[in-house]
Amino acid sequence: MSDVMRKRVLVTGGAGFLGSHLCDRLLRENCDVICADNLFTGKKANIAHLMGNPYFEFVRHDVTFPYFVEVDEIYNLACPASPIHYQFDPVQTTKTSVHGAINMLGLAKRTKARILQASTSEVYGDPEVHPQREDYWGRVNPIGLRSCYDEGKRCAETLFFDYHRQHNVDIKVIRIFNTYGPRMHPNDGRVVSNFIVQALKGHDITIFGDGTQTRSFQYVDDLIEGMIRMMNTPKDFTGPVNMGNPNEFTMNELAHLVIKLTRTQSKIIHRPLPSDDPKQRRPDIDLARSVMSWEPKIQLEAGLLKTIDYFRSVL
Repeated sequence: MSDVMRKRVLVTGGAGFLGSHLCDRLLRENCDVICADNLFTGKKANIAHLMGNPYFEFVRHDVTFPYFVEVDEIYNLACPASPIHYQFDPVQTTKTSVHGAINMLGLAKRTKARILQASTSEVYGDPEVHPQREDYWGRVNPIGLRSCYDEGKRCAETLFFDYHRQHNVDIKVIRIFNTYGPRMHPNDGRVVSNFIVQALKGHDITIFGDGTQTRSFQYVDDLIEGMIRMMNTPKDFTGPVNMGNPNEFTMNELAHLVIKLTRTQSKIIHRPLPSDDPKQRRPDIDLARSVMSWEPKIQLEAGLLKTIDYFRSVL
């Protein structure tokens, strides 16, 4: 493919867990990829295998500052996404979501680029409806320990739709539900990585609360496929669109499955539930199915096996 024909794509947070997988996929799709990341939670190791590719460029940049580049598409993924990381510097987390959105939307407005926002199921808070549909407004604590992330992402969605209405910016918004897979940060405090790392080290597996709270887990490859499809939908379709696996598991079920697949002797122990921890999480994905013919293909056991293999290689 000639260089003139290649789409120029910016991925913010491109050295992170999701961003690095997205960069892989975009390069396979013959795009010219700029990966911007300040490496707060992203890692060079996630993109080291791409450094020799002439169509890949890494830029160390913080999205809370403006960035000037000529691009056709922007995937805005920059923001720490695990409670341990986003609560470490909550003010900076909110800035990343809000100032980052303003800066990337400004770039999209100037270059007439299409821009996709990686929003989150956390915009629904601790929901009163189940499963969660895109037209549900959510139930979020605005002053809690998780608010920097939840409200930051909600404000980013507001900005996206206001830039769309006021400046005709070409936007796409997806709401990502729990995603797991290779390149997750071993210490990010998310339940899949926590359980696997504890099991592989032979430590007790820690469940917060009684373990009856539920989550829905999607494998990273399914999400990346959904992102690409969303970016390629007609201009008049903005979202927001849920992206997650509608199969729901309790924490107890997940822990027992990890124990089985890792063949560990680990025991399960219980600790008090953190504040504002949602009791149920399950996406309604009818919209993604109908508009993009998208649904997850990789089920939990198959995805966990790939993720366990990855953690075995890095621990």
